[in-house]
Amino acid sequence: MTAGVTRFATAITRLPCKNAVDGLRAVDQGVPSIDQMLADHADYCAVLASAGANVITLLPLPAFPDAHFVEDMALCLPEGVIFMSPGAPSRFGEVASMRTDIAHLFSETHQIFPPAHIEGGDILITGTEILVGTSDRTNAEGIAALTRIAANWGYHVRAVNTPPGVLHFKTECSLLDDGVVLSTKRLASSGCFSAYDVILTCAGEEAAANAIRFNDLVIMPTGFSATRTRLEAAGYDGRSVNNSECAKIDGGMSCLSIRLA
Repeated sequence: MTAGVTRFATAITRLPCKNAVDGLRAVDQGVPSIDQMLADHADYCAVLASAGANVITLLPLPAFPDAHFVEDMALCLPEGVIFMSPGAPSRFGEVASMRTDIAHLFSETHQIFPPAHIEGGDILITGTEILVGTSDRTNAEGIAALTRIAANWGYHVRAVNTPPGVLHFKTECSLLDDGVVLSTKRLASSGCFSAYDVILTCAGEEAAANAIRFNDLVIMPTGFSATRTRLEAAGYDGRSVNNSECAKIDGGMSCLSIRLA
């Protein structure tokens, strides 16, 4: 069981390095502004702090342009930490740095190794299970490795399909509450959330699906007022943070932090 997965005490983030503008991207949406990215990162951390987070900000890693997307490198659970095996070769070296930075915070550590590949952006922890989407970054071997480790802690892992052309499973969904999911219509129509209450993003605002429920706040990217209004009508307290530059390199709200209970 994984009940209570919207209550956290700590958020781990990493400052973007100057090379972050060279990060991986599926589509060229223009060159990000590092100054704006750093300003947005500061705002993101401030909102997390306002939600009650003890924000730990790790130093930038100039050798790894995508390293500020920390969520992909580790899955943190109350029982311990599982270090991931990224599916993008340019990100392999980030795992060792993350292990050095945070392993001491946990009593138990595990690591997944190639040819198994899995990234945190494909993992959604709900009130009853761990959903893992297959993608270009997460393969069946990676899901099997996670399943073996998580089973020892009493977790049930369920593999689901990420829509074609979508980077990560959580690009199109996020957890709002135990048993309540925010999702795009496309992902929800696959049936993967049949056991959940689903709030859909509004038409044209699919990028709002990647949000974070951190204690009493739902932190989401700016520019999606209709979806925020829909969430607030459902009783959630929405807070928007500019994400224009990270979005150019396929990054969203959840990518930028690791949340710990």
